[in-house]
Amino acid sequence: MTRLLEEAFNKVSGLPDSEQDELARALLELAGVDQPPIQLTAAEEADLAEAEAEIARGELASADEVRAMWAKHGL
Repeated sequence: MTRLLEEAFNKVSGLPDSEQDELARALLELAGVDQPPIQLTAAEEADLAEAEAEIARGELASADEVRAMWAKHGL
């Protein structure tokens, strides 16, 4: 294992379990290992259903609203 990868693992080991799992899935996927679909909680499924309904109704953020959000987060 390279020093950089070891450093990354050391940093990630201090994160909450859910974040560690998310990063592990991403790393495995990048390495070409198929990952099972993520199982959503009931609350996440409800949020997704509401977001899809908003899209279907055409309730999308304007370009200005998106730029403002990016600026707010320094992007």
